[in-house]
Amino acid sequence: MIPGDALLDAFINANILFIVAFSLWRIARLGLDRTGLKHAYTTQLMLLNTVFLAILFSPFLILGLTAVQNAILGQRINFTLSDMVVAYYLNGGFEMKASEFADMLVLRETFTADVMRAGSWSTLAVIVVFVAGVVVGIVRLVFSMFCLHKIVSASYGWRELGRVKIRLSDRTLVPFSTRGLWSYYVVIPTSMLTNPEDLKVSIAHEFQHLRQGDLEWEILLEVLKPFFFLNPAYHAWKRQIENLRELSCDQQVLISGKITAKSYCNTLLSVCQQTLRRDRTFVIAVPKVTLVTADRSALRDGKMTFLEHRITTLFDARKLRHPKLAFAVVILPLMAAVMLTAMAIQSPGDWSHDRLMLSTVVNLERLDEINRLSTFGRSR
Repeated sequence: MIPGDALLDAFINANILFIVAFSLWRIARLGLDRTGLKHAYTTQLMLLNTVFLAILFSPFLILGLTAVQNAILGQRINFTLSDMVVAYYLNGGFEMKASEFADMLVLRETFTADVMRAGSWSTLAVIVVFVAGVVVGIVRLVFSMFCLHKIVSASYGWRELGRVKIRLSDRTLVPFSTRGLWSYYVVIPTSMLTNPEDLKVSIAHEFQHLRQGDLEWEILLEVLKPFFFLNPAYHAWKRQIENLRELSCDQQVLISGKITAKSYCNTLLSVCQQTLRRDRTFVIAVPKVTLVTADRSALRDGKMTFLEHRITTLFDARKLRHPKLAFAVVILPLMAAVMLTAMAIQSPGDWSHDRLMLSTVVNLERLDEINRLSTFGRSR
């Protein structure tokens, strides 16, 4: 069984990695825009998903790397941020009392130990807030899944293509897709049967989501959301994936050449008008991926809505010549940076030479303080 402090340590590392990785992604996105890959949405989506998996599996990768180091070198190579800061301090990089610097280094370990034993009112409050947020998030997710189940159960079977079941619903005005343990469901409003063009676009769009594996990613993101509800980088990451998967899906459907850009835009606008009148049950039902959603906040603020962005990018849909090469060129430095960060934020292992030196300096500083106080007492 994994110790609780190890789980807490891994959770803190994951939150830090999401913040660092999202910052790196913003920088990489600027580079993609400047190198003509601004509209390579499928490649960008693959990059985000790959880095996301690297963050989730980073604790296991670090354990594997440590095991390899111990097997080959017989010891662990210390490459933690705290060790580097200690070395920089001992080389005169900055001025600070050694005791204060030593206390600063163990702040995280002190906090982790305090949380594990609920040693103070402040840490107890942190625990209560976190547990309450997780419970609320899980209850919300379960209720949302129940609402989604009601919508799918109330729909009517229309067509079946292997594991994919196309159903018609009177309770939704927006096409969407979801999945069960085995089957995939594409739910289409019954009103679309009178408009073959909208029906064709909607089915093509939802089937593209299935091909891209977007449903599995949506489920994973929704399941993890209650645990990272305090991390703004996680919410920003989730929004970025949601936007990129829609742009990628639009692009891939048009590249296939079976649907014109005009028909696609007309369907998006038509369905968006319906979403402005959608019911609350459909809004909270997750996990699902829809054809389009109305961005009311942008309308209120007078900003460009995501739907407008989707329509303007439809006319830039073009197939990337070397998607695998572009993916490799960007993912390698991103993964290297994420893994180096994952190693750097690990708790330090055994006492290094620099840490022993720092401990000696701290002891000498305290001994000097004791001697000074003793001398001051005798002089009086």
